[in-house]
Amino acid sequence: MPLSSTDSSPTSQPARLYAQMQSGQATRRALLVLAGLAAAAGGAFVALKRAPSGTTPKTGDTAQAPVSVTSAAEQAASAPFITGDQLAPAFWQQQFDTPKGSTALSLSIAQGHPVLLNFWATWCPPCVKEMPELDRFHREFGPKGWRVIGLAIDGPTPVKEFLVKVAVGFDIGLAGFGGTELAQALGNESGGLPFSVMIDAKGRVLHRKMGATHFDELATWARQLGTP
Repeated sequence: MPLSSTDSSPTSQPARLYAQMQSGQATRRALLVLAGLAAAAGGAFVALKRAPSGTTPKTGDTAQAPVSVTSAAEQAASAPFITGDQLAPAFWQQQFDTPKGSTALSLSIAQGHPVLLNFWATWCPPCVKEMPELDRFHREFGPKGWRVIGLAIDGPTPVKEFLVKVAVGFDIGLAGFGGTELAQALGNESGGLPFSVMIDAKGRVLHRKMGATHFDELATWARQLGTP
C-alpha cells in the first residue's frame, strides 16, 4: 500500500515535533538578536541627540546637559533693582547718556540723598505739563539735600529740542525705551507716563505716582520725610 504524503507513523511524529521546535527556537533567537540590535541603535540615536553640540558620546558615558557659565557682567545685569521697597545696589549702578553728551549720568550721585525720580517723554502731554512743577521742587528742595532726576523714555533729538524750549535745572538722563524696565521694577506695572518715585535717604521707595504730579503734592511728601 503506497504511503500518503503525510506520514502518521508513531516513529516519525517525534522527529517532526523536534524539527518544529528547533525551527521555532531559531526563529525566536533571530527575533531576539534583531530586537537587541534595534535597541542598541535606538540608544545610540538618543545619546547622539542628547550630546552637546560638537561632541561625540563615548561608550558608558551618561549624557549630560551642557553647563552654562554666566559672566559677572551678566549676573550684574540680571540683579534685581529693588527688594520689597528697598533699592538694591544694582539700581544705583545704572548709568545713562545725557542730552549734553559730555558725561554719563549715574544714579550713584543720588545715593544717600532723598530723591525724586521722574520717568517722562516729550510725546507725553502730562509729562510736558508737569516739568515746570518738577523744576520748582528742584529749586526749593535741592538746597535742602534733595536730588531730582528725570529719565526720558525718549530719543536724544526730541529731548534736546524740548530742553531748549523748556529749560530745567535738574539732571536728565536718556533712558530710551529700555527705561521702561527700570520703571516697571519700581512699581510701574502698566508702563504709563509720567511716573514719579520718591525715595528717602536710606534708599527706600516711599511714594509712587502714576500720572502728572505738582509742586504742592511733592512738597507734602518731602515734608513727611522731615524736610523743612
